[in-house]
Amino acid sequence: MDKDFEILDISGDVGIRVFGENLEKLFINAARGLYNLITENSNIHSSKAVDINVYAESLDGLLVGWLNELIFQFDTYGFLGRDIEIKNLTENRIEATVFGEEFDPEKHEKGLLIKAATYHNLKIEKQNGLWSVEVIFDI
Repeated sequence: MDKDFEILDISGDVGIRVFGENLEKLFINAARGLYNLITENSNIHSSKAVDINVYAESLDGLLVGWLNELIFQFDTYGFLGRDIEIKNLTENRIEATVFGEEFDPEKHEKGLLIKAATYHNLKIEKQNGLWSVEVIFDI
């Protein structure tokens, strides 16, 4: 697989199609796809660490909760992630440390204003040993 994620152009919203050889990579690549919508990833430096812990009743809910927590960190604190270290991932819980920095308009190009990850058409699948998911965001 050449790409970890691709941008989906959806009328009125935006989405990403994410790939990973395991669930950990799928969650990391989903976060990278989200951050790519917000700004150019290569301009983010890993100078600060934020611990993220999310619990959900299902794997779909966990992915949406994970992305919405990252959106919350950006909306509330201006925090943009670059590197992600997942400490624990089950079907119901993710514990991770996200390394990044605060958004700086002098340094970071402003991309889309993402309101939330949604459950719209969300389905995590594993085919031929590769995990994939499409996530639609409200903008």
